[in-house]
Amino acid sequence: MLTSLYVRHLAVVEEADITFGPGLTVVSGETGAGKSLLVDALMLLAGARADSNIVRAGSDRAELIAEFDLKGLPEAAAWLKHEELDEDGACQLRRVIRAEGSSRAWINGRPATIGQMGDLAALLVEIHGQHEHQALLERTHQLNLLDAYAENEKRVEQVRDLALQWREIGVRMRKLSGGDDRGHRLELLRHELSELEKWALAPAELAELEASHKRLANASKLTEGLTGVVEMLDGDSELALRQSLSRAHTELGRLAALDDRLAPMLDLLDSAQIQLNEAVDGLERYAQDVDLDPERYAEVDTHLTRLHELSRKHRLPATELDEKRAATQTELNELENAGEALERLGTQRDQLQRDYAKAAETLSKARQSAAKKLGKDVSALMSELGMAGGVLQVSLEPAESDEPDPQGRERCELLVSANPGQPPRPLRKVASGGELARISLAIEVATLGKDTIGSMVFDEVDTGIGGAVAEVVGQKLRALGSRCQVLCVTHLPQVAAQGHSHLRVSKHSEGNSTHTRIEALNTNGRRDELARMLGGVEITRETRAHAKQMLERAQTA
Repeated sequence: MLTSLYVRHLAVVEEADITFGPGLTVVSGETGAGKSLLVDALMLLAGARADSNIVRAGSDRAELIAEFDLKGLPEAAAWLKHEELDEDGACQLRRVIRAEGSSRAWINGRPATIGQMGDLAALLVEIHGQHEHQALLERTHQLNLLDAYAENEKRVEQVRDLALQWREIGVRMRKLSGGDDRGHRLELLRHELSELEKWALAPAELAELEASHKRLANASKLTEGLTGVVEMLDGDSELALRQSLSRAHTELGRLAALDDRLAPMLDLLDSAQIQLNEAVDGLERYAQDVDLDPERYAEVDTHLTRLHELSRKHRLPATELDEKRAATQTELNELENAGEALERLGTQRDQLQRDYAKAAETLSKARQSAAKKLGKDVSALMSELGMAGGVLQVSLEPAESDEPDPQGRERCELLVSANPGQPPRPLRKVASGGELARISLAIEVATLGKDTIGSMVFDEVDTGIGGAVAEVVGQKLRALGSRCQVLCVTHLPQVAAQGHSHLRVSKHSEGNSTHTRIEALNTNGRRDELARMLGGVEITRETRAHAKQMLERAQTA
């Protein structure tokens, strides 16, 4: 659910910080006041292309921030976690658009691409407007919508998984029976395996080789340095630590004979002498063991050089070359035993095709049943929404290929007849902007509770209607708001009265500057705004009474 939207220097909006709640929120205002700017802001946060003209005149940038509550949106939460953009359950989208045309985006305070913004927003908010229905016009989206209506999630997942497994086995079989390419592949694999078996190391072995290389490369420095350290600890110089410690021990022993309280410190010096002796002995043994072997160094250096060459060749870190060796060995074994492998894979593929046919048939039956019901439900709602005699049909056509397809055996096309007597034609070819908005609303109401989107936005879905139809549109939007959050930009009082909350957008001019103000209305404010929408410039006592009655009736329905 959208909880807040912050807009700064966007077109005529200087600054607005809006809080949203559940249910239906309506947005109204005079023509040209900037009602649709809220929708524009959400679209920009959803990855829409940004025009530098959207930045308020005189400002160097526009800033947009939206925050969402992820409760009930597990897919969005999972997406954030997968992209490593999660932040203690928070979900904030931020975008800055500069006047020169560039823009930057953040998700939960971390830099993000516009593509990532779009992917996440698609799981959070669905925008419907007269010019923003591209998703509904896409046949893939139409099929997904039908499957959501039919609650086909598990059936679709099974069909997709079986088809992808079938395709994967097909790829493996083509590799194994590659004709002339097979011989070349065998030769290449044998050569690569020979190199990898000779040089590739497990990560632990590689770490030891690198440590050995470092020791051998610095053997002279180690020997020279250790000699100096031993000299400082146990040399002939009076400043050597062992001699200094011995003198200090002797002097403290003499003083301890005068005061027993110094005895514990004397014990500490005894311990220090023991540890010093052990350190000197250890350093001397290490110095004797330092390997000054140029031949061994050259051998280790050559091994590391070959590993780095193989890393570049296979485009893998040296630590993953041993895994590459194992994979190469497996592929080589399969190619060398291609006959047996092909027979085994062929058997698996045939079984997968039979399983797919069964699963796809089950899915097809569920889709056919749901298509009839969805078409009937949406057609009935279209009539209620001012498209009397309008019909929507869900047409299912066979897929072009007979091979297992991840989407199933059919494709979906929404056919619509907006007027009586006209044959249904593809939705993408015949519906006008206003009709498309109402058809979209009808589909959303018909599929109430079938998808997981937390927020829906309708931009002037009531264009071209009025009277009783407008009231029905408002009631349907309010019903939709009982399941998810709905934001609707409207110019009709019948729709505005149905809102659980109401935002008013107004424009104000000060000298040469124009500002848009967005404010949440209380009950009296809603009554006055409905009166304005009903009566125009002159608002009478009767108009206010009508507005009050309309608001009370809608809120108690």
